[in-house]
Amino acid sequence: MSDEPPQHGGDPGQQGSQGWAPRDTSAAAPTPGPDHPDGASAAKGRTKRPKRPKRTGWRRAIPTWRMTLGGVLLLALLVVGGFIAGYQLIDIPAANAAATAQANVYVYADGKTVIARDGEINREKIPLDRIPTPIQHAVLAAEDRDFYSEDAIDIKATLRAGWNTVTGKGRQGGSTITQQYVKNYYLGQEQTVVRKAKEFFISIKLDREQSKDEILEGYLNTSYFGRNAYGIQAASHAYYGKDVEDLDAGEGAYLASLLNAPSSYDVVAHPENKKAVLARWDYVLDGMVKHHWLSAADRDAMTFPVPDKAKPANALSGQRGYIVQAVEHYLVANRIIDEKTLATGGYRITTTLQKSKQDALVEAVKENVLSKTSDDREADRNVRAGGASIDPATGHVVALYGGVDYTKQYVNNATRRDYQVGSTFKPFVLAAALANGSTTQKHKAITPNTRYDGTNERTVQSATGSTGYSPANEDDVDYGSITVREATDKSVNAVYAQMAQDVGPDEVKDTAIALGIPQDTPDLTASPSIALGPATASVLDMASAYATLADHGKQRPHTLVAKISKNATALPLPARNTRRAISREAADTTTSVLRSVVDGGTGTAAQGAGRPAAGKTGTAEEDRAAWFAGYTPDLATVIAVMGQDPESGVQKPLYGALGLARMNGGGAPAETWAAYTRAALEGSEVQDFDLEADEGPEEPDPDESGEGEDTEEAGGTKAPRDGGSTEKPGTGDARERRDGDRTRAPEAPSEASPAAGALHTATPADAPSRAPAPAPAPALASDETAGHPASGRRDGDSPARADRTDGPDTTGTRESRDDQGPLGPTRP
Repeated sequence: MSDEPPQHGGDPGQQGSQGWAPRDTSAAAPTPGPDHPDGASAAKGRTKRPKRPKRTGWRRAIPTWRMTLGGVLLLALLVVGGFIAGYQLIDIPAANAAATAQANVYVYADGKTVIARDGEINREKIPLDRIPTPIQHAVLAAEDRDFYSEDAIDIKATLRAGWNTVTGKGRQGGSTITQQYVKNYYLGQEQTVVRKAKEFFISIKLDREQSKDEILEGYLNTSYFGRNAYGIQAASHAYYGKDVEDLDAGEGAYLASLLNAPSSYDVVAHPENKKAVLARWDYVLDGMVKHHWLSAADRDAMTFPVPDKAKPANALSGQRGYIVQAVEHYLVANRIIDEKTLATGGYRITTTLQKSKQDALVEAVKENVLSKTSDDREADRNVRAGGASIDPATGHVVALYGGVDYTKQYVNNATRRDYQVGSTFKPFVLAAALANGSTTQKHKAITPNTRYDGTNERTVQSATGSTGYSPANEDDVDYGSITVREATDKSVNAVYAQMAQDVGPDEVKDTAIALGIPQDTPDLTASPSIALGPATASVLDMASAYATLADHGKQRPHTLVAKISKNATALPLPARNTRRAISREAADTTTSVLRSVVDGGTGTAAQGAGRPAAGKTGTAEEDRAAWFAGYTPDLATVIAVMGQDPESGVQKPLYGALGLARMNGGGAPAETWAAYTRAALEGSEVQDFDLEADEGPEEPDPDESGEGEDTEEAGGTKAPRDGGSTEKPGTGDARERRDGDRTRAPEAPSEASPAAGALHTATPADAPSRAPAPAPAPALASDETAGHPASGRRDGDSPARADRTDGPDTTGTRESRDDQGPLGPTRP
């Protein structure tokens, strides 16, 4: 026999006694397929690869490296392909309609009657070589300092802007001048992904086809600078009345600053924004110095170049320009549309203004203010008037008076925020007390019948002692013990300053904001003096807050726009949700007290409306403004007469204006209010107030009973006229912070208040009788009630008198006064 191992005929399961057994029979001897010609030979020496275990559970959600690599490559191909396709498909188009913008049309609430058209485009193209190099550098410093060295696009800024557009976060700056020029001249201001994509590719192509100088020239000729001025040449004439060649670097820096916010940075139209304008102006000049376009010495020698007054087109004369300005501000402030997009034109804006009421307001001002001015009186040249009227049920502004003529007085007196509101702020203090269930220092609930010490220059007391703040009353009258209702009728400063401290100045401020006063109102400071109205809210702001009281404490943001559309496509308007600012009882009780002001207090002239009315008079520092804020159940209106030098723009006292020795809210403002309200509501059903008021229990007058006064006010000390504190009352805040006097008095819940009782509707008949005033007061009170104040009085009602921040009086009168009427000589 042979020694060779036996063969098994392809049967791996057969083995001789002399064969070798494989270590792993399954791996060493795989079963051949049935068609294999020689299964034993093919299987010899081969092993089967083990299968990859299947991915289970959470591992199935994680892509493999092959999938990741493939995705990245696919994305890269898409980006590259998209870029190539976009570059090939998108060409530089012809100039868009922005170069020849059409008019915007403003109509009354009826949707048909046209108020104004603002489509007179002011543009003059000029070559770059006519624009001085410093002016070019100013624009570069403001908008794109690396323009000449950078690419056409800023990738980061473009992606960021695109992302913000997609996610609805609004506009995002950072575009290069090339991109801005493409947007202005070839495309539009719409914030869409398609527009941004077009801007991207057109900017790249434009940068290849045009020089940097050509692009800068186009940008300077198409940019909007405000005042309906398109291009640097038009802006130069609109703001400084001269050609661009005659501008200096400082003037050029201001025009460059306007590109950031054209209308808002117009310091003539918006003097309240001057701080922001100066900051932007400094930014531009500092950029010029940094890039060696301006020497540091020349920069330090510069002063801000105040622009000329605007000379608007005649199409905006009368009230039309004021309305257009107010509506544009509303649209921009509420982010309905941005200023530059609106300036391209073609929009139809339906306002909330009603023509009959608008005409009535204009006629009322003309009859009661303008007709009483005379060219022979120097003071009358300073007279300005503003008015705003709101429907409390809707928040719609139905009438607006901005001034005598937009082409003569550019600043809108209805929306400006630089005149003190005076005692028209006092109802917010009372509303805060009632809404918060506040108590006096002796823990008595504050109601219309609560008694306070009305002693002149009585020092305001906090829970820890004196605040050092001693406001004076009108004509230094000592009222003694007086109810809150009477103190409101007579606008007693000593009472309301103490009440503000009792309620808590922060609570007063919060309540005013809840009612509708903007949070950013200048001088809206939480201190006891807040009660006397140093805040400079606008006429429209005050009308909005009083409309909240008229609607029983329900606040809704006011609006000037009912609809805006372009090419029959409506733009969305912001939601205006109604919310409760204060309780109905607090609002109605405040209304009940304000009715007394009209029935027998300082606002009796408002009775001329022939309607049930509530309101409050007010006077600003040194008679620089006089106010009447009031409402019927269906209309809230505020009228202000202001003093401003027509040349310098400086606020001026109104002594002698309209032939009156003193200006007061109970005079021309209240008379104008009455005339307007009577005409505006003519033909409509007379509505009475439906009040759920809580007057509180009557308290005995300690002056009549001979008993000591059981209130904390009796313990207050009157600040001595001589040898007293040398600190100005206007610095009361600092003293309160130093002495801890801002601590509020304990509050008692309204349901536990002694004032709790049956609710009823306040009427003149059931209003509590007024206690007689101390010796100096009877003649004065009688004159006030009759609408003819006594002579020799001072305005303790105004913020200036309360804060005493003025220097020596050189007018022959004390710095400020209440809203009472013409006065004779004052005492030394």
